[in-house]
Amino acid sequence: MTTLLCISGSLRAASTSRAVVSTICARLEGQVSTMRFDIGSLPHYNADLPSPETVDAFKEAIETADGLVMVTPEYNYGIPGVLKNAIDWASRPAYASVLKHKPVFVASVSGGALGGVRAQAHLKYVLNGTLARVFTWQEVVVPHAAAKVADGFLVDEATEAFLLEGIQAFIRSLEAESRTPIGADPA
Repeated sequence: MTTLLCISGSLRAASTSRAVVSTICARLEGQVSTMRFDIGSLPHYNADLPSPETVDAFKEAIETADGLVMVTPEYNYGIPGVLKNAIDWASRPAYASVLKHKPVFVASVSGGALGGVRAQAHLKYVLNGTLARVFTWQEVVVPHAAAKVADGFLVDEATEAFLLEGIQAFIRSLEAESRTPIGADPA
């Protein structure tokens, strides 16, 4: 069974990013295995420190997942520091980390009309620097997110349908990849 590691870029318990992640995990139950990781448990990145246990656990979760789903809010036109911190820890050693070639599905949320498109572009740019493989799809954004979330879940049917269409395409690509022997032509 395909395993997805779902990461919310927000630490707030009632965040819209967390609600989108919760919706994804609930809707995919029984179809794929989903895991979550609390990136707030990671210390501030410091290359002088030996890798703490929480960082090792985070890297192991990334390594064992077939793909990552990252849902980020937009803070000041970019991704939150806590998400960047998590990526910085996971991206070591540089160019040989657990993020190298890891498939990643990206979505963004925002209270504004643009749905976090700037944060999404920022996140894709940062992931490119880690050699992760961002899944190519229409940008999944959730504008005016607070009005589309209730009781910790996404409740806007059109937004949810569009989100799940992208996630399903991502899952199909992961499953196709797992059936193709390494080095073989997938066509």
